[in-house]
Amino acid sequence: MTQTKPKKTSPKPRSKAASKKGPALLPPEAVREVFARFHAIEPEPKGELEHVNPFTLLVAVVLSAQATDAGVNKATRPLFATVTTPQQMVELGEDRLREIIKTIGLFRTKAKNVIALSQQLLRDHGGEVPADRDALEQLPGVGRKTANVVMNMAFGQPTMAVDTHVFRVANRLHLAIGKTPLAIEQGLEKVIPADYALHAHHWLILHGRYLCKARSPECWRCPLTDLCPFEPKTQPKPA
Repeated sequence: MTQTKPKKTSPKPRSKAASKKGPALLPPEAVREVFARFHAIEPEPKGELEHVNPFTLLVAVVLSAQATDAGVNKATRPLFATVTTPQQMVELGEDRLREIIKTIGLFRTKAKNVIALSQQLLRDHGGEVPADRDALEQLPGVGRKTANVVMNMAFGQPTMAVDTHVFRVANRLHLAIGKTPLAIEQGLEKVIPADYALHAHHWLILHGRYLCKARSPECWRCPLTDLCPFEPKTQPKPA
């Protein structure tokens, strides 16, 4: 079936009053159009951290802090081939875990946290990963972003995990404007249409990782150029 090209919708002009208060947010119809285009390009976006169950997802996300997904996956493939439960992780031990993940930044602290969170899961949750943000944030090495990723990917909750890509893209597109991840998270939750909420943070991460890059966004091939207030738009480099 031939797919019709999405109708382009441009943001409404900023009023003088809005200018005095700061940048205006993208209007609701334009926000919906942003996510409609993301959906048309990739209806079912997936996270790039490899895992086999909620526990291995939790471990992978803890290890991914200040590290690339590719680097984490390289280290966890042999790990998750034999270790998939908190009990197995505790039995592996901190020393052996540290050796396995030594290619990942901050590996010593991360190994300590992974063993400690595994022990806490066994002690407080019967070895199961809780589907609750507050309970997740009580685990060593788990912050709000990590908890949101686990709740979204493991339990299908429409949480908004704000990493550096989501933070940048949300501010550039004026989907949400803020100086902290929490401000962006709360801003996005207010404006993202409910039917797009489950996959929203994945779309924003992928957009920021591969197109709306920090230093050199590739505006010339971006599907949101007409909606995006970011200036100046970049041009392709001469061949």
